[in-house]
Amino acid sequence: MEIKLRRNSSIYIIDISGEMDLYNSFELKNIVLKMMQKNIKNYIINLENVEYIDSSGIGALIYVHSALKKKNMNLRIVNVHGSVKRVIELTKLIKYFNIVNSLREAINQIKQLLLREIV
Repeated sequence: MEIKLRRNSSIYIIDISGEMDLYNSFELKNIVLKMMQKNIKNYIINLENVEYIDSSGIGALIYVHSALKKKNMNLRIVNVHGSVKRVIELTKLIKYFNIVNSLREAINQIKQLLLREIV
């Protein structure tokens, strides 16, 4: 698994590629925890290049989702497809996560949330 970070304004995009499994899913949790300590509040996890996910990968997504939710931070998960989508559907987590079809849509949703906070 490889993780790359990029930024769109105040939104941090976490691009993951490869396999999210027992051997590497802890990396996602560690990165997000470090970012939370820096008071980063807006996240998008891009799974476009994830070919495989196991229960540890799902556990990492659940952990990140709940940690951010407790702190009233924003998370969207994008580009869920193939076997990754099937695993999320089988575990009945499709409605638990804020899954969005595209990166652009996720950015727009978070920007709308930020605008509401200002008003």
